Amino acid sequence: MNDLIDRALSAKRESKYIEFKRKIDFAETQTWCELIKDIVAMANTGGGVILVGVDNRGNPTGDDVTGVLEIDPAVLSDKIRKYTEIDLGEFEISERSKRQQQLAAIEISPARLPIVFTSPGTYEVVEGRQRTAFGRGTVYFRHGAKSEPGTNEDLRRAFEGQLSAMRKSWLGDVRKVVEAPRGTSVVTLAPNQVVVESRSAGALAIRVTDDPEAPAYRKLDYDECYPFRRKELVEEVKKRLGENCKVNSYDIQCVNLVHGPFRGKGFCHKPRYTSLQYSRAFVDWLVEQFRKNKDFFAATRLKAYEMKHS
Repeated sequence: MNDLIDRALSAKRESKYIEFKRKIDFAETQTWCELIKDIVAMANTGGGVILVGVDNRGNPTGDDVTGVLEIDPAVLSDKIRKYTEIDLGEFEISERSKRQQQLAAIEISPARLPIVFTSPGTYEVVEGRQRTAFGRGTVYFRHGAKSEPGTNEDLRRAFEGQLSAMRKSWLGDVRKVVEAPRGTSVVTLAPNQVVVESRSAGALAIRVTDDPEAPAYRKLDYDECYPFRRKELVEEVKKRLGENCKVNSYDIQCVNLVHGPFRGKGFCHKPRYTSLQYSRAFVDWLVEQFRKNKDFFAATRLKAYEMKHS
């Protein structure tokens, strides 16, 4: 996705995967409806980037993008769920710069299946007159630089893409079986089954490894080990530290960038289709860092800015 952001920063016009916006005022219903239409259309078309703080030719405008950078991505997810009944997960909202002007980039991941609006996006334009950004039961895709109702061809391409991904996964699994060493035993598990530890003499022996290509062994429920999404993580840290700590979702994003995602320390887990989940150990670590240094989050934010602009 970073490659696409780089393309957006150098682009002179909008495209299927790149949308320019001068500013976003989250206090306006019109803004929410039009933004949600673009996000859903991009997700249905394979993902994309919305760059905020530029004109329709990609030139920085100098408009304030602080509101975009500080909004909790979970709020954006909740708004989309209101109109689609679908949870797209959290969005990555990051600070960027162009010609020494501050910009905001909203990264949208592709949807597995086309998302249908279940409620209309209607807003008032003048007193007594309303406009509808999208209707109930409609499916939007990107056609060039526009977010428009989908066609039969859009739906055909979307479903063919999903089928292609499924075939690729199946063939990969078949290849593993075919290429397995002689004498290998193949065991199939239902989706709700997990491998558990056992002291039984007849239990199958396995080897624990950090090789990402090795077969998966799930010892514990990830939702129990990593119970916090970014929004819940921020709330938990605030609860532990009290009013003395002013931390927000963007601070966690900066911590991940500066200090790494901590996957090897049991601090976080990346599910296949949703955003990072964090553990109680990560909360403990954040609390410890802040108690050692009250400027921990401010310093991390500054370091993240330097890394992005170096």
